[in-house]
This record gives sequence, structure tokens and C-alpha cells, in this order.
Amino acid sequence: MPPNSRDTVTGVLFESDVETVDGGLTKDVASLRTTDGSRLQLVWLNIVLFVIIHTASLYGVWLLLAEASWTTFLVFPPALLMTILGISTGAHRLWAHRTFKASTPLKLILLFLNTLAFQDAVYYWARDHRVHHKYTETDADPYNSQRGWFFSHIGWLCCRKHPEVVEKGKQIDLSDLEQDALVMFQKKYYLLLMPLICFVLPTVVPMYLWGESLKVSFLVMALLRWCVSLNLIWLLNSSAHKFGMKPYDKNICAVDQDFLIFCRVGEGYHNYHHVFPWDYKSSELGKYSQDITTKFIDFFAYLGWAYDLKSVPLDLVRRRAERTGDGSHPVWGWGDRDQRMEDIADTTITHQQRER
Repeated sequence: MPPNSRDTVTGVLFESDVETVDGGLTKDVASLRTTDGSRLQLVWLNIVLFVIIHTASLYGVWLLLAEASWTTFLVFPPALLMTILGISTGAHRLWAHRTFKASTPLKLILLFLNTLAFQDAVYYWARDHRVHHKYTETDADPYNSQRGWFFSHIGWLCCRKHPEVVEKGKQIDLSDLEQDALVMFQKKYYLLLMPLICFVLPTVVPMYLWGESLKVSFLVMALLRWCVSLNLIWLLNSSAHKFGMKPYDKNICAVDQDFLIFCRVGEGYHNYHHVFPWDYKSSELGKYSQDITTKFIDFFAYLGWAYDLKSVPLDLVRRRAERTGDGSHPVWGWGDRDQRMEDIADTTITHQQRER
């Protein structure tokens, strides 16, 4: 059975606040929407590893097209999709933004898929993402797009974190994650689980089930799958803060990115997401919500494994668009101490747990 569905209040505030209860901001964030231009301290080990990974993945593309069996060729796309869902559904919509709640079986599935995606443990991914929403486009933003497309895409992983990222990250409220035993279990054993789930399992399964070669299994189903998923998700940090439309708030850098919308995984409506980060769909109602991640959550809501799905009605979206320009928008999701009461009152929560 799902746990008690009562929501707790956190201390994560709005990006536009001048002072915060948790000491996260000490001056007007509007004046910080840039970078201090400090010199980046490169981490050459990461740079060399990324060069090797991407070069090997290019060879993996050739193997997928020229040497892989038809079974591997057909299984690769759904394997890639499930990898991305581990981030978009689990780390992002469930744990970072709390847009819905999940039963223990669904949490286990999402933690498995998240580990398959190898983008760090949920605890650290959600922490960095909450910092990103709270301090967007500042030096405290881990993937600050003001440093350029390349930095926000992959460069931030090739250099040491800016001191502001470290400082603000320590002040982000993660109490909800720390109370989740499964999240903390993954965090504790991540370095043991990740190699087995992300690399060993995708290599062994094709060899055992349909006789794929070791070379193709590793370079295609393990390495290429992981590398492609990384770059698709990184596009949210780079392209989705650079190129696209701003139908909900023209004053923020996040945009609705056509290419990511075309991919239909559901994370391309980034301007909407930064305005309404507690919406489990990360997009408007109607035709704009017909993405795979949303359908994935809806399926488990039908089973009763996902519940308390938070959704923003069209009238609230319209009123938000009308007041665009005031620079105030929520940060990471449901339960924020400074979330507007009108936003809470107008939010639609479906598949609520029944009282017994």
C-alpha cells in the first residue's frame, strides 16, 4: 500500500527571493543571472574519459548498423527509452520535484532504471537539480547556461564545481530524500550497484538470451545506450536553456525546445517546467501532455502504484501567462514553504489514496 499521502513542507524557496529562511540567498538573484567569469579548473581525467566514451560510442553506432543482430537492433530503442525514463520519471519528476507519489514496488523499478542510467545516485541528482531551479543561470547553478552551450551540456562535468555551487548545495533542503530509505540505500551502495546494472547486465543479457557477441553487447547495449541517453538528457541543460520559445515566461532562460519535444519523452517543454515544476506532466494538459514519461506515470497510476498526481489546470496556466514579466516563478515542486496558496488551491490532484 502507498504510504500516508500527507505532504510535508520544505524550506526550498523561490529563485526571486532576496532572503531565505535557510540562508540560501544573501542578495538579489536578479543581479546574479550571469557568471563572474572565473577561470574554470579543468578535471583532465573526466575529459579523457568522455573523449574515450564518445569515440567508442561512435564505433558502437557502426556496430549497431553493420554487425549487430536484428534482435539487438530492435531491442536498442526500448532499452534507451527505459534508461531515459529512469531520469525523467524517477530522479526528475518523482524525487527532485515530488510531482507525484509512488508505492514501494514503483520506487524499486525507478531506482533500478535510474541506476541503469548512471547519472549519479538519486540523492545527488535531485540535489543538483534543486540547486539548478533555485539559482538558475547564476554561478550557483551547476550547469549555468550563461557560461555557454558547451559548458551547460557537458563542460560542467569536465571542471571543478564553482564554489557557489558547493555552498548553495549544502543549504538545499533534502530532508524528504533523507527520510526515504530506498533512496538512501541506493546512495550508500551506488558504486556497487551502478557497474552491475549499467554495464554488466546490459552486456550479459544479450549474450545469454540471443547469442550476441561480447563486443556488440558491450559497445552497443551498454556503452552506446548510456552515452546517447546522457546527451539527450544533457540537452535539457544546454539547448533547452538557449534555443526555443518562451510561451509562459519570457523573462527566464528556460525554453520550450522543439527537438526535445519531437523526441516525445516529455522534457522538452522546459519553459513550462520552470514555471510549474510541480506538474507531473511537465507540460500543459491536452495534446501537449501526450509524452511517454507522462503515459508511463499514468499507467502506474492506473495500477495504483503512482498516486497524488499534481497537475496545473489550463486556467491557472492562462493567468500565469498573463502576469509573465514579474520574474517570480516556483523552484522545484510541490510543498515549497513559499508556494503561492492560489497555486496550491488550483492544482488538480488525481488518483488520490482512499482513506481506509
